[in-house]
Amino acid sequence: MDTWKLIAADEARRLLLQVPPVRGSERVSLRQAAGRVLAEALLAPHDMPSERRSAMDGYAGRAADLAAAGDEGLLVIGAVAAGAPFEGAIAAGQVVSIATGAVIPDGADAVVMVEATAPADGAPEGEGERRYVAPGSRVRITKPVPAGAHLVQPGEDVKAGAMVLPAGRRLAARDLSALAAFGVVEVPVVRRPRIATLATGSEVCAVTATPRPGQVRDSNQYVLAAEIEAAGGIAVLGGIVADDYQALHEAVSRLCAENDGVILSGGSSVGPKDLTGRVLGSLGAPGIIFHGIDIRPGKPTVLARVGDKPVIGMPGYPTSSMVVFEAFIRPMLARLGGQSLADAWPIPARARLAAAYSKPASREDHLRVRLERRDDPDGDVWAIVVPGGSAAISNVLEADALARIPAGVERLEPGALVDVSRFS
Repeated sequence: MDTWKLIAADEARRLLLQVPPVRGSERVSLRQAAGRVLAEALLAPHDMPSERRSAMDGYAGRAADLAAAGDEGLLVIGAVAAGAPFEGAIAAGQVVSIATGAVIPDGADAVVMVEATAPADGAPEGEGERRYVAPGSRVRITKPVPAGAHLVQPGEDVKAGAMVLPAGRRLAARDLSALAAFGVVEVPVVRRPRIATLATGSEVCAVTATPRPGQVRDSNQYVLAAEIEAAGGIAVLGGIVADDYQALHEAVSRLCAENDGVILSGGSSVGPKDLTGRVLGSLGAPGIIFHGIDIRPGKPTVLARVGDKPVIGMPGYPTSSMVVFEAFIRPMLARLGGQSLADAWPIPARARLAAAYSKPASREDHLRVRLERRDDPDGDVWAIVVPGGSAAISNVLEADALARIPAGVERLEPGALVDVSRFS
């Protein structure tokens, strides 16, 4: 594409998500699996649960007996606790007391809740909130139940062979419950992509240095590295390169060869010292995919590919860099790490814009906003735009979230609903 032929934000996201996932997988312990991307689908190796179990504290017996029992009640022949199956079977006129989750004894086809029972005349009553009748005594049924009542059948939760977790899923804490329940102690996960960061510009100095007039300390590399790690990648700090074409070309070529992708900050515009586009265009096929997105902030973002490896040129201003990462690069890294994405911009929340906002219709804007609740009947969350341009750091530090104003919208009035993505 021609330099500065701006493409729409949605098109940029589409092209970024065409980056293929990294190759290779590994096995990690269940304890280390949270946050990793599952490399192979988990199919249930057996029914869950594998036996009939009680869904209530109560008495297990035959539904016909429970319905027919009069004041004389039914004989309690034992007790079943979770994890301790009953030895034997239930015959006509008999029940066993049973705890939630315990295996249903042979011969029983229903469970009546303990609250729907009472001791038969003269039967001793147990202690505590759950007042079971002691084995050898009789229990009266005050509210009979039909066959199948309060039973969890084999496979009722998950059938053997069913899809439990698909490949490409980023494992959350709740997913570890399923892995553990089926005995998966070594989890196949996609290899974490290694992404190198590189700060560019003769004005950039190390964070340990005292800046000379006109210099700024390198903050972008550390922000990007933290973002890469949070997105599931492995960050590699590539250092700082001055405005020198040959030095920059050598550094990017080396980092690209050693890693799964490279993110540069600075030099992505078209000034005489902006070398990122020239370097990225000379690295190899397919080369530059786009240079410039119709967004604010972050317009001069560049995407190139060297084979399957993405090389991203980011704006040098810290705010622009952070916004572009959140709105565009984070989904690309998720894709690179093997994660299946239903939406490149998930909508975790919505808020009402506190003040009117106008912009060109073609452009997508990302506003740094502070979220607050107001005393109104609906309890809505309101988004207050934090002032400051893309060169400022303070507006990101004071903001809670990004509010996306999509292309096609020219003006929003106060109270308009907007999509917001909270900063992590």
